Amino acid sequence: MAVATKDSIKNVLGQIPFAAELYWLVRQNGKPIQSRFSLKRLQEAMPELVKDVQELKQVRSDGKKVFLFATMHFWIEHAAVMGLALSALGHKVTLGFLPYGDWRTPINKFDLKRQNYYARKVLNSASEVMENVALLNLKPNYKPLPAEVMNAVKQVTHYDVQYTLQVEDVDESSDIYRLRYERNLEAARAAYIWLQSGKPDVLIVPNGTIQELGVVYRVARILKIETITYEFGDQRQRIWFAQNGEVMRQETDALWEARRDMDLQDAQLEKVKALFAARQNATTWENFARRWQGIPAQGGEQARAALGLDNRPVVLLATNVLGDSLTLGRQVFSHSMSEWISRTVQYFAGRDDAQLVIRVHPGELLTHGLSMVDVVKQVLPKLPEHIHLISASQKVNTYDLIDVADVGLIYTTTVGLEMAMNGLPVIVAGHTHFRDRGFTYDTDSWVTYFKQLGQILENPAKYRLKPEEVKLAWKYAYRFFFEYSRPYPWHLVRMWDDFKTRPIKSVLSSEGLALYGETFSHLVGEPIDWKTIPEG
Repeated sequence: MAVATKDSIKNVLGQIPFAAELYWLVRQNGKPIQSRFSLKRLQEAMPELVKDVQELKQVRSDGKKVFLFATMHFWIEHAAVMGLALSALGHKVTLGFLPYGDWRTPINKFDLKRQNYYARKVLNSASEVMENVALLNLKPNYKPLPAEVMNAVKQVTHYDVQYTLQVEDVDESSDIYRLRYERNLEAARAAYIWLQSGKPDVLIVPNGTIQELGVVYRVARILKIETITYEFGDQRQRIWFAQNGEVMRQETDALWEARRDMDLQDAQLEKVKALFAARQNATTWENFARRWQGIPAQGGEQARAALGLDNRPVVLLATNVLGDSLTLGRQVFSHSMSEWISRTVQYFAGRDDAQLVIRVHPGELLTHGLSMVDVVKQVLPKLPEHIHLISASQKVNTYDLIDVADVGLIYTTTVGLEMAMNGLPVIVAGHTHFRDRGFTYDTDSWVTYFKQLGQILENPAKYRLKPEEVKLAWKYAYRFFFEYSRPYPWHLVRMWDDFKTRPIKSVLSSEGLALYGETFSHLVGEPIDWKTIPEG
């Protein structure tokens, strides 16, 4: 009750002009704000950053008018450093922001204004080299937004609920839906106003699928503004980005079209082998920061014995984590991933001539949403002897399961690519980046899905991939893991450690630009031509 009263008072104070600003001047006295919304590291680095940008700043006639948008303190810090680098390269940069520190919980108006003022103070210290605009301060225009924009707000809000609660069914009357819809609508109004008047040549925004980031991306595309979305994977000093697309969809069409027919050199092939040996043995490798398995591989026969598998065909179904950005909106013929799993389990309940092994994604250990274990048990509370369910916590190495499998079933997980690299026929049910690449079975309806599955189960050996198809899968793996991501100096995770190692002067030196310059050019819209980019 006391918290509610305090928030109520702050909401009233938030309505009073300059109350938050006066509080800041009297109580904060320039010190970093004491909340989750902290820009402390950026504030500390800003004097040196600005000095370096002023010394390095290029003068060019072809510089772009760039608008960067970010929300959440960590993205704002990252976008600010990116924007300052682009400014030094001769572009006119404006950083637009919304001062949220959490996308899941409400914030009273007073604290939101206080965070807004704090962010402005930090960013204004770079005003000589990079402009900033607080979208919260824009005078709202309550004219009806175009239907396209309203549809985008609703779509992103659905994604936000799925991402936050790690569910697939969305309750539009829930508190989280209302919160996300309200914030997304405010972001859409502000972006629609500023982008129409500011007329940037290019918008750069992280992620581009969820939260206000996804809304601003969609508004820009509706207004036909060139837009770059970017994100980070497991690799240090590498960035994913997409031009006029959502980066989390990992579209590799142009890359694959340009390099599908290029054979791997021995060194490239060895690089892929080394990466996947590390994945299999639960170790890290080079600049990849994550272990993919909980335990090293024990061998396929040990997995076969542990599960009690016999000589009947073994089908390995590998799940994704619900709500992951790589699964949102990826359905092809099923309503959802859960429905695909449920109907597949129902199918195998009536087929004891095959053995189904369901490998729940180990990433579920870090989540709180609906588990695929629950989805399976809703269909079959008691599993028959030929259906095996491996939970996220079980110490089973997925690569041992691949060794004993005859068929693979996946939604979007990269495990499907690895199955194909081992020669397994893999049926893909969702829209994943390696769909339609020539080494998977890509069904587009329930009829073709079950028909294809039935045909393969009749004679799995007949459907094992041909040597040229396996070779294609290995080529694709190399292109995706080592070329799709591009060199970039500052990863979102531990960004300031990266910055200490690679300060802006180093990055923008002749040696640094030889490594990162092309990426910076692509981030402001220079088209990516994979035919001219050297192989990784």
